[in-house]
Amino acid sequence: MEDTSTRSESESPPEESPDPAADGSDDRTSPDDGEPGAPDADGTRADETDIEALRERVESEYDFDDFGPSDMAQMSAEEWDAAFDPDTWITGDRLLDRVDAELKSRIATRDVFGVLERVREDGEERILVYSDEGYAIIRPTGEVRGEGTVLRDIEPVVALAAMESYEVPEPPEDWSLPHPDSVPEGSGEFGNLVVQAVAAVQVLAGAALLVASAVADLGTIVAPAMGAVFLLIGLFLFAMVANARLSDRFRSEEYRDRLRALREAKERPGFVPVEDGVVTDEDADATERDREN
Repeated sequence: MEDTSTRSESESPPEESPDPAADGSDDRTSPDDGEPGAPDADGTRADETDIEALRERVESEYDFDDFGPSDMAQMSAEEWDAAFDPDTWITGDRLLDRVDAELKSRIATRDVFGVLERVREDGEERILVYSDEGYAIIRPTGEVRGEGTVLRDIEPVVALAAMESYEVPEPPEDWSLPHPDSVPEGSGEFGNLVVQAVAAVQVLAGAALLVASAVADLGTIVAPAMGAVFLLIGLFLFAMVANARLSDRFRSEEYRDRLRALREAKERPGFVPVEDGVVTDEDADATERDREN
């Protein structure tokens, strides 16, 4: 008779350990066992690389030494943020001084048409630029309020002056708008004279070829054809010079009329919200409404 108690004991399964990690048999790793934050760091580095690449492209595409309203209109929001880092902008009285110098230089070169003044608002200094077609008020924070073509011309000037890397030129001593009678009829007269000389040579050459073809029997049509071409080119150049002179004269007269309008005005235009050198509540209320919106 067999001893069943011994066989049952030997065939019984071994007891499992309650803790799988106790015997080191569980080699599986959790998906969170990797380095924490590695994907986020890679994403941040990628974003910084993209911003640097965009900034380099913007700096190569736009000429910030001659930055104007048309360039500002072409820039997208991403390009603007890449080119102008808000954390490095100049503000306060230093910004006003830089804007003042930049505007004086541009008024002297006729890039900006307007009268430049220093006014006050809430006890703080502001820069006012106005003309017969609009105005702009610059605050120490870099905020610009206004309307018309003056506002359009001033906004890129303030943006450039707020950049630490931009060197503001030294304005000339006589930077203000000129007297209407001192404005010349036109510019580029030397260029017009050169074009006139070329036109005269073309006309003489064409006339000589035509006369030679008529007097002498050259037996070819090339000479009279070339003479006609030279003659037409000369007449075209003369017409171009005449048109350029008329355009210069028209622009000069228009510029003189605007200067006379500003000079003859006893006070600032009615749309400029400044009285006795102080910004009125009208402009302040408009600014507050813009901030709320």
